[in-house]
Amino acid sequence: MKIKVDDLSGPEVAALLSEHLQSMALHSPPESIHALDLEALRRPEITFWSVWEGEELVGCGALKELDSQHGEIKSMRTSSTHLRKGVANRLLLHIIEEAKRRGYKRLSLETGSMAAFEPARRLYTTLGFRYCAPFSDYTEDPNSMFMTKEL
Repeated sequence: MKIKVDDLSGPEVAALLSEHLQSMALHSPPESIHALDLEALRRPEITFWSVWEGEELVGCGALKELDSQHGEIKSMRTSSTHLRKGVANRLLLHIIEEAKRRGYKRLSLETGSMAAFEPARRLYTTLGFRYCAPFSDYTEDPNSMFMTKEL
């Protein structure tokens, strides 16, 4: 697997992010969807990575700088044809290392509270994330769960 900073211009990335947004719409009410579209992911405070296996896109994820010591994981997605192959684990470890390299003291995320998000929550817990109160601009929402990791 190769992880690279991506400029979000490729059709493969657009298709995977479309799949991501469709999945969010399937499992979450509109007011509880915090996934970012292509344009939002191009903001300067966000770094986006794509994960490739040869010529095939297998996953993606992003890191948003909230402030000089706090980052947020965004848009973590594994292609539906590559689930349970370690893509998300490898990318998450990459993002954690990048957050440490940047000097962040904390890394946080928002994910769904529904059963469909249980595999993601297990992965985050395995890598040291713990449940927390809403952070940044988030508010309490029964459809959201918030997690953080001290670095």
